[in-house]
Amino acid sequence: MLNTLLWTVLIPVVATGAGFLAQYPYGLIWVGVIITLGTAAAAAIVAGGIWNRSGAATIAAFAAMALSLFAGSNLYETYVKQVGERVDALVADTGKRVNLKGSELAVCRVVDTSGEVQDLSEQQNCHGQFTPRQHVILFKDPLGALDPWVEATDDRTLDGLGLGITGGLFAVTGAAMFYAGQRRRSDWDVAAKKRRKYGSPQVSRE
Repeated sequence: MLNTLLWTVLIPVVATGAGFLAQYPYGLIWVGVIITLGTAAAAAIVAGGIWNRSGAATIAAFAAMALSLFAGSNLYETYVKQVGERVDALVADTGKRVNLKGSELAVCRVVDTSGEVQDLSEQQNCHGQFTPRQHVILFKDPLGALDPWVEATDDRTLDGLGLGITGGLFAVTGAAMFYAGQRRRSDWDVAAKKRRKYGSPQVSRE
């Protein structure tokens, strides 16, 4: 039971942490991606390979990856909007950039009241909704590690839908691991089930 609870908590917590880590600059996005993939692989190996619950393993692995994706951006927004410093800024310019996959992504160049110029991406809530010379609000990380989050107003209200999805994926990931641990099967049980399914003769354990 203790082992089951350990994996039930560990997989979703690590997936959530990896998603938040990927929000940091300086190449930490790749560290977050690697941890996410490793967490999904661990869920599949433990639930599917050790506990022999392939269905739960598939759900847990995919839910863990989706959790990292949603948790990262939602925790980022929650953190900077709740504890971040509110700074007035002006949109200097907007445009598009092309990523390595060839997709066009929106970018915004903003100037805050201190004169600092920053280029913000869709990760910082610039999705093409702003126009040049528009007044915006930046929520800055008090530690200075994360890039600012941009909003049209100083409303600190959070995205309830995003947080709900994150919470749901966290629950699904943990529930899949808990189910697999509680209903785990030995290799002998799996082999016996296959023999019954395909009509093979029963073999004594002795």
